[in-house]
Amino acid sequence: MSDLFASQSRNQPLAARMRPTSLAQYMGQKHLLGAGKPLREAVERGQLHSMVLWGPPGVGKTTFARLLAEECDAHFTTLSAVLAGVKDIREAVARAEQQRAQSGRGTILFVDEVHRFNKAQQDAFLPYVEEGTVTFVGATTENPSFELNNALLSRCRVYMLRNLSEEELLQLLHRALAEDEALHKLQPEIDEEILAKLARAADGDARSALNLLEIACDLSREEGGRYVIDEAVLAEVLSADVRRFDKGGDYFYDQISALHKAVRGSDPDAALYWFARMIDGGCDPLYVARRAVRMASEDIGNADPRALQIALGAWDVQERLGSPEGELAIAQAIAYLAVAPKSNAVYSAYKRVLADVRRDPSYEVPIHLRNAPTKLAKSLSHGAEYRYAHDEPDAFAAGENYFPEAIAERRYYEPVPRGLELKISEKLERLRQLNLESPQRRYPSGKN
Repeated sequence: MSDLFASQSRNQPLAARMRPTSLAQYMGQKHLLGAGKPLREAVERGQLHSMVLWGPPGVGKTTFARLLAEECDAHFTTLSAVLAGVKDIREAVARAEQQRAQSGRGTILFVDEVHRFNKAQQDAFLPYVEEGTVTFVGATTENPSFELNNALLSRCRVYMLRNLSEEELLQLLHRALAEDEALHKLQPEIDEEILAKLARAADGDARSALNLLEIACDLSREEGGRYVIDEAVLAEVLSADVRRFDKGGDYFYDQISALHKAVRGSDPDAALYWFARMIDGGCDPLYVARRAVRMASEDIGNADPRALQIALGAWDVQERLGSPEGELAIAQAIAYLAVAPKSNAVYSAYKRVLADVRRDPSYEVPIHLRNAPTKLAKSLSHGAEYRYAHDEPDAFAAGENYFPEAIAERRYYEPVPRGLELKISEKLERLRQLNLESPQRRYPSGKN
């Protein structure tokens, strides 16, 4: 069977053989390249401008850059940020200048994985982009706002490329079966349901979809001169397949953000969905467990203090038992966090306190609150007149103050009217009223 593919270059996988040669063959990105869209019209008019193509792997960033050069009759020069340095940038620009002098044609300088260039390397492009020596086209899987210099970004337009839909991937697979010479010779028997499962497994990645189809053809069963791709072959093809999950990039943070927001939004179904997506993609369950602890403190807090214990318990189960038992415990915790009453009162109070501490002077500890471990400290009245709360009615020293005098009446913690914090709020209001009414009130109103 491998001989069938030998007629074409052995170094050319199906994804490379199916690379489109015109915008008419280009799949996806209709929001950018559909009829009447500004980018499509700019390309058709040959109006080149520097740009950054931002999107996940396999959506056609490199292919689009090549087609852009073809449509606009420009030279195409490519650099990889993994391998290139400032010297390579200057050499590429020198070639562009020479080509313009010889042919009058411009050059598209395509930089793959541009986010891997450091600041100095990115700065090296600026004068050439500014002067129009080259049309800069960068490709990145990371958020350009975080990874690229503002100076470079200001000279480029950012276009966000999207995952291909399952329908678009199916169209691509059908086209490969019909047009690719090697597959046409093989004529594999594959029904629509199997093809749809291959498209679904590709997870929006055109390159992955074509690679999966090629592997399926290589593994197809021969039956009387026919090559069959059935469920057994599909299972073998997908046995090592792991969904796309970038452990250090935008997709990672987008998914954990979606999980956190689903919990905060009290949607256990969506929270469990994003958790499953992350686990399916190879995320370390302990990372999710740690984030669940954060959610318990940040978004639930004292409205339901059990949430923190449940999150910590799930983390402990994952460490003790591993998968899959630990993952189930984490799922249980996530569902609980999602349905628990919500409060960010402690989180908000803590942020306000930190802001004040960093802004205010370093107020001294009031004398009555200071420690008095020595005779000297006692002689300085450290701890004098301190009222021991347990000796007071209801273990509350009404009128006592525990702040520095200058900020005696500040409030930070404002419980929400939900869950346990509803009762906490009622208690605090009662205690504050007792403070106001106490004849032993240490600092009267106005000292704030």
